[in-house]
Amino acid sequence: MPSETQSDNPVTFGTSGIRGPVGDEVTASVALAVGRALGVDTTRVVVGRDPRESGKALVDALSAGLRESGTDVVDLGLAATPTIARAVSWEDADAGAAVTASHNPAQDNGIKLWQPTGQAFDADLREAIETRIEQSQSALADWDGFGDRIARDYTETHCEQIVSEVTVTEPLSVVVDVGNGAGGVTADALGKLGCELNTLNAQPDGTFPGRPSEPTAEHCEALTTQVAYSDAALGIAHDGDADRMRAVTADGEFLSGDELLAILAREAAEPGERVAVPVDTSLAVEDHLDDAGIETTRTPVGDVYVAQRASEPDVGFGGEPSGAWIWPDATLCPDGPLAACKLVSLAANRPLGDRRDDIETYPIHRDSIEVSDKAATMTAVHERVTEQYDDISMMDGVRVDRGDGWFLLRASGTQPLVRITAEARDTERASQLFEEASTILSKSLD
Repeated sequence: MPSETQSDNPVTFGTSGIRGPVGDEVTASVALAVGRALGVDTTRVVVGRDPRESGKALVDALSAGLRESGTDVVDLGLAATPTIARAVSWEDADAGAAVTASHNPAQDNGIKLWQPTGQAFDADLREAIETRIEQSQSALADWDGFGDRIARDYTETHCEQIVSEVTVTEPLSVVVDVGNGAGGVTADALGKLGCELNTLNAQPDGTFPGRPSEPTAEHCEALTTQVAYSDAALGIAHDGDADRMRAVTADGEFLSGDELLAILAREAAEPGERVAVPVDTSLAVEDHLDDAGIETTRTPVGDVYVAQRASEPDVGFGGEPSGAWIWPDATLCPDGPLAACKLVSLAANRPLGDRRDDIETYPIHRDSIEVSDKAATMTAVHERVTEQYDDISMMDGVRVDRGDGWFLLRASGTQPLVRITAEARDTERASQLFEEASTILSKSLD
């Protein structure tokens, strides 16, 4: 039976697992505790990491906790997070653990847990692991019952799986910015699909010397420039663990997350189906899909929630403007390399710039404010909003529908930030709503 004692180091999982500064919130002792907690009811777990140097020690500690619980560890070494998530089912394992901070800065790291379906651990599963850690629950094996540690490389398997799921009718010239991360499988798959490739920041390096890990327009200026001044049909950018994918058109324009969501969803879903999108998604996506007879269904922000909704029978696609894209028929994990190859397939049939021009975009304002106490801030925000407005959604943060537009105030799941989003179909009105939301947050902080 699991033993129970009180832990001095409580561990909290956000929607993206554990994530934070190494040596502070993320330590080898935390990884060991997660391994022991996960080992209570598993016999086989797949682990892997992104290129951050700290990941080696964290994987060792995580694996130690699992193995001393009698759980076999399948170690993929350096691997993209979607490779790790997919390998859970390929190995007939009980769970997967990716040691990664995804798009966060180099000084951070983290642990994200995966189910055999490819979906990240949901709230109940995360809470169970938290409780075991808090109460120091474990199921440690006898001296001769430790689990094995088995080395595997599933990058080629992932590549072949993508190639089997994608058809490129006319091979294109593509620039892939790997971001010094684990997303090299994208270049491998596109090469097998016959594309001509140029790569940027292709050498894995957890200090991210080429650009910051998060693939934003600001961070990807080298990619947009190279695509614009070459014969490339498009550019692709990943974050450190390649669960995210962003894109650049042939004329060097960095597509917004909402534009990319609208393009991918319009092709992935059939009329009559639904597309799962988070609460901060632009109305432009909803309007673009509605023209094709496709409905949107909104979820809290976080790929785990999008994946949960995408698992429903009539949902053909799920995506987040941040760059997470889910094809439920393939996997419930955000698969950046799969998304990249799917997008190249679309561009081969019709240029991305032309597809973007079909989308009627609206002014949307986004900002993030650093706060010392997210929970207290959001409590104050909720009190102010309920005093002033009627049409309020509390699905994730506080979303206010004003009829001609909306605004959202929500706490980040991974950083000490409160995010502000406001949108309207009119430029002046969008600015007004953004100011309304900013004022509410400012007064709440005071």
